[in-house]
Amino acid sequence: MKNLLSKPLQWVFGVCAVTTLSVWSATRHTPLEASSHREAPLIADDPLADNTDVYAFVSPNDPNRVVLIANYVPFQLPQGGPNYYTFGENIRYEIHVKNDGSSPGDDVTYRFTFTRTNEDPSTFFNIRLGKQNQKTTYNLEKLVKGVSVGNIVTNGVVPPYNIGPRSINGGAGLNQGLPYAQLRQNAVTNATGGGNEQVFCGSSDDPFFVDLGATFDLAGFRVNKGARDGLSQFNVQSIALSIPISTVQKTGQGLPAAGGILDGNYVIGVWASASRPTLRTLSATGGATTDNATYVQVSRLGMPLTNEVINPIGSKDAWNRTTPYAEAAITDDYLSNPELGLYMANNVPVAPEAPKPAGQTYFGEAVPALSALRIQTKSLAGQPGLPPSGFDFRNGAAGLSGLAGSSAVEGTALAPGAFGGYLLVPGKPRSVDIKPIFHTGVPNLRPYQLATGKGGNPLAAGKPFVNNFLPLSGSNPGGDMLRLNMAVPATPRNSPDFSNQGLLAAAVLGLTDSRFNGSTAVQNIPNMDGFPNGRRLEDDVVKIELQAVSGAALAAIGLWYDDYTPTSPSPVTPRLKGVLNFATGVEKNDLPFSSTFPFLASPWEGFAVKR
Repeated sequence: MKNLLSKPLQWVFGVCAVTTLSVWSATRHTPLEASSHREAPLIADDPLADNTDVYAFVSPNDPNRVVLIANYVPFQLPQGGPNYYTFGENIRYEIHVKNDGSSPGDDVTYRFTFTRTNEDPSTFFNIRLGKQNQKTTYNLEKLVKGVSVGNIVTNGVVPPYNIGPRSINGGAGLNQGLPYAQLRQNAVTNATGGGNEQVFCGSSDDPFFVDLGATFDLAGFRVNKGARDGLSQFNVQSIALSIPISTVQKTGQGLPAAGGILDGNYVIGVWASASRPTLRTLSATGGATTDNATYVQVSRLGMPLTNEVINPIGSKDAWNRTTPYAEAAITDDYLSNPELGLYMANNVPVAPEAPKPAGQTYFGEAVPALSALRIQTKSLAGQPGLPPSGFDFRNGAAGLSGLAGSSAVEGTALAPGAFGGYLLVPGKPRSVDIKPIFHTGVPNLRPYQLATGKGGNPLAAGKPFVNNFLPLSGSNPGGDMLRLNMAVPATPRNSPDFSNQGLLAAAVLGLTDSRFNGSTAVQNIPNMDGFPNGRRLEDDVVKIELQAVSGAALAAIGLWYDDYTPTSPSPVTPRLKGVLNFATGVEKNDLPFSSTFPFLASPWEGFAVKR
């Protein structure tokens, strides 16, 4: 399964800116908003509060624990001294857990605050003669249902930055006598308070991988043409938690109580944020600072790339300052007609595509690197019992909305008495797939089951595949979080079935592999624990999300591509193969991940890095 392209079938299921005043003098005010690898316009104002990535996965070493990771402070040059990177002092870094969609707000919150100390102000070196400047410690406060239960870690140790061998182990440095990896591992702390959490805070190799230069040059991916990981040899600041599943399960139950791998009682939503005091006053003489006690959120992140490639630039700062529990309705609209979809459709349709919707303009011809990712325009046209023109999922098209209220959707998630009003919206075709993947999770209901066993009808019952459904209370059930069903076991990283294509790989097995496609029974298919059911460090979220926007999730449930006809011997058509063979050129991290908690790779060493 490491090479999905050897398989016959592949797909995936899946502001107004807040004014935060930093008073540098009597008259200077600086607004602070930022999140996720510099994607918000004002990110350069506050990189210490920039939340770059969030991960949530069942531990591959212990089926009874879940691992949550939030990374901050992007693009750290390992040799970036003399003041090396660390966490900010006047910032609340938080990891939020939602386990009960019927109640408002967080169910569990982990709040980290950091303190820095200069042990030897007489030197310009970061480390000298056993003393460390910018030595960082942290307190971890835990809140349950918004109520603090106190600090569960006090004066936790942040290991020093990986400057080089003389600073870490030399006689004029810390002289620890330990390899840096062991020094870092020794910083893992057991929390108090009864939750049995393990905690790590410190620097790591940035685990995200993507050809940034190509991506933001109008998606000019350059496979076999000099593709480059734009995050290679950069570090980040990491907060990692290993938590017993019973600590964050909504009724305190461990896995023995789970009602199977699709038990909805084991779904959690995870997101992270950073908040600043609304007012900070700095001394004119370099003395003590004063922060007020009111904090405002300046950064947040849940699903990867939401604020980078889903939200338009005019909405990014506003998105950063809100929470998933107050998600703006406009964000649903961005997901229902994602901008990337404009570059996956031709302005001048070619056979076998349907004519484009009236008044729509697409730009597929201008972005040749995405030419293989052409969205369905007349899926299942001519199939008995379905609309003769098929289903069009290009931006602005009808999608499945023409079925709203019909007998065809009775008993499905698309029925009026279920979620049809949210999922079937005229002119917003991706409200049926991209929107729930990002904003509610996916239920184990028709039509969100694999095409296996459907007999050609995508609305029929198929093979159960995923249940990470966690809608939120209130008028809008959607909110951006990583949603993870903790009852799904981790796929061993050394398994021949393990793949960094997450649910894409699981769908391949469920539809093509004789171990899984012989029945519609629930089975633990390898990689069902992968993105977008949570997110593992290894998951290639860029490729998965691009394939999803191109209609791969629709194909997984039986809404095949345009060149599939009633006479086609197989849905594995040239159009589908084009989607499956799509690659970005950068599809794994620059360093291998650790096999033990915190699982992140050690940071690059400043002395040794070659850049």
